[in-house]
Amino acid sequence: MAGSGIRTIIFDIGRVLVRVDVGRAKAGLAKGLTLSPEELWSAIEKDPRWGDWQEGRMSPRDWYLNLSSRLGIALDFEQFTAVWNSTLDPAPILPISLFESLSKRYRLGLLSNTDPIHVAKLESTYEFFRFFPAAARTYSCTVGASKPSPIIYQAALKACKTRAQEAVYIDDILAYVEAARRLGMSGIQFHSPEQLQADLQALGVGPQAPPNRSGKDIRKL
Repeated sequence: MAGSGIRTIIFDIGRVLVRVDVGRAKAGLAKGLTLSPEELWSAIEKDPRWGDWQEGRMSPRDWYLNLSSRLGIALDFEQFTAVWNSTLDPAPILPISLFESLSKRYRLGLLSNTDPIHVAKLESTYEFFRFFPAAARTYSCTVGASKPSPIIYQAALKACKTRAQEAVYIDDILAYVEAARRLGMSGIQFHSPEQLQADLQALGVGPQAPPNRSGKDIRKL
């Protein structure tokens, strides 16, 4: 069976588990500025400190002060945080029942390029986080490296206590899936919930997959 060796399923978050609408943040941050929302967001992504922000070398308040100083954003810190988090859609993409079923057979982990403001919002908002042990949540802002660097994938494997050959990684960005494959992981590019479940089943992985032959609870190995 193709998936008989898979013990761990690692998910990206943005556009796999949670819809992301950057347009809401663009509009909120650009209020009162001469820059258009698109120009503002381009300036944010090209900010010299963007990498430091995504990889945990800046605090949320320092990031806010940096953007306020450079771009003239006319929001206080609390308002900025709320607008920054408005990119996250409250309705998850995948059903909670999927994680409940998968968690009975597999270790579940997270691997995401994200920042401290989004992490706090995500973990306090979405019910599916209860199926992902805190130790198995790997974020660029806590590891100090971003996808597609091998460092962050290796950190995720270590956090999930699994070998690359025993893990499948799911991401909407093909380059990030390919980076996982180069390390020996199975990889799935996410397009839709239906496609994901079909691709998992093709690997012999999923709620309908046969039980592991050892009879052991692989989540505790």
